[in-house]
Amino acid sequence: MKEFDFYPQKPELIEQKPKSSLSLTVFSAVLFVLIFLTFFGDEFNFIIYLMIVLFIHESGHFSMMKLFKYENVRMLFVPLMGAFVQGKKRNYSQRESFLVIIAGPFPGIVIGAVLMWYANVVHSFWMAQLSALFLLLNVINLLPLDPLDGGQLLKLFAKKRHELFLMIFAFISSIFIIGLGWLLNNYLIIIFGFFMGFRVRGLQKRYQMHKDLHDEHIDYSTTYKLLSNKDFRKIKEVVLEHSPPLRTYLDQVSEDQADPIIASQVNSVLETPLEKDTSLLFRSTVLILWISSFLVPVLLYFTLDLNWLYSVLFI
Repeated sequence: MKEFDFYPQKPELIEQKPKSSLSLTVFSAVLFVLIFLTFFGDEFNFIIYLMIVLFIHESGHFSMMKLFKYENVRMLFVPLMGAFVQGKKRNYSQRESFLVIIAGPFPGIVIGAVLMWYANVVHSFWMAQLSALFLLLNVINLLPLDPLDGGQLLKLFAKKRHELFLMIFAFISSIFIIGLGWLLNNYLIIIFGFFMGFRVRGLQKRYQMHKDLHDEHIDYSTTYKLLSNKDFRKIKEVVLEHSPPLRTYLDQVSEDQADPIIASQVNSVLETPLEKDTSLLFRSTVLILWISSFLVPVLLYFTLDLNWLYSVLFI
């Protein structure tokens, strides 16, 4: 007998699609600038430079996502934090994922290096400031910390998706960022670190659910569309077992109200398969470029004569 004779049909997954990504991007950018001006009104030039660096960085991610046909791609600016690009695919490719990640920081470092070289030639102070910001933000972004681009690269280099490792990695990253904020006496960095710490709890819950599903031999590395009704029911049971408040809430609402919620929760547990389509040469090249990125500011410091810049800074 067919599966639906034994198990009820899984509910339809309703995915929210943004209506206007451009308007939201513009709104978030304007809000970003206004809030920065509120706190740092005398640093107008710095805010403009920061917007330029963030926009070019995120445009790299955005362009690659569009090229590889990601869905619902949009760029958002977060006041006093930074910016990010959202997007998703039905099936992920390791090669495409690598290119999406490096398309942000690598071009920014190249632009920063070229600008610094030219600023040194023409002795342009504003250009040196802009190039320094390009280099600083993009190099920091390549640190192997979650959720920075460097942290995402580290995950892709892992041979398997070791969730326990990723959970520990996220926890260490949050502690590091909190410590950095404390050393720099920057409460925004500290808050960001605590925000990452809260994320670790979610990773722990997801890890435990996946462990339970693995023990029951349920394949959760699939998409919701391909998920069988049988596996949907079993995953639903695991989700509700680990979320008592959700179970209580669903017991109090109608089936029409409960179905979209549980479909979304089950979908969040699924792990979209990642096609391992990169060669050793490709991964080695990315790794060499990644390591070399940290050496670029050092090489510029020792090869350029920046005495003119020091004299301007300390006048």
